[in-house]
Amino acid sequence: MTLDRLRPLADRMLDPFVGAAARIGLTPDGISVVAMLMAVGAGTAFYLGGADPSWYLVGAVLVFLNGWLDLLDGALARETSTSSRAGDLLDHVLDRYADIVMLVGLAAGVARYDLGLAAVTGVLMTSYLGTQAQAVDLDRVYGGIVGRADRLALIGLTAFAAPFLGALAYGLGPVGWLLVFLAVVGHFTALQRFYYSMRALS
Repeated sequence: MTLDRLRPLADRMLDPFVGAAARIGLTPDGISVVAMLMAVGAGTAFYLGGADPSWYLVGAVLVFLNGWLDLLDGALARETSTSSRAGDLLDHVLDRYADIVMLVGLAAGVARYDLGLAAVTGVLMTSYLGTQAQAVDLDRVYGGIVGRADRLALIGLTAFAAPFLGALAYGLGPVGWLLVFLAVVGHFTALQRFYYSMRALS
């Protein structure tokens, strides 16, 4: 959760973009949809990167745009007082689909669907445990080693490095090892959140 601690700084950096978005009539929901499209583009670029590594660079840019827009939609909703439960639901659903399409693209590009499945389930369980706490009358849980901001940063940085690195160890390149890391840390983070929630309920 390293990058989540920088949220106040990110919010200040977003101020000019929030003002511009409000002036031209953009809505938080519209920005969420565009962010999802960036994720689809990133997943597609990662798949193509398996044959032509230069596509990883395109994917990296799209990942960072997805993360930036994901911050912007929430900031715009708060600035324009348009926050709603429906908007929050839409944002979370699109974020999960964005996570899936990017990880599937990474796994398909290197033909490691086993690692992709492990990474996707780890990420989804992390998010599920974060929101499931609300269903039992707790606050939404954001704790754990790696949050979404950290995950996007790792994906983007790995994609930037992938064209310049070969196999690292055990026949896996940077993308393969990223999937391993996200799988292990994702499930561990989910268990952390489960533990925090159970302790709060006891």
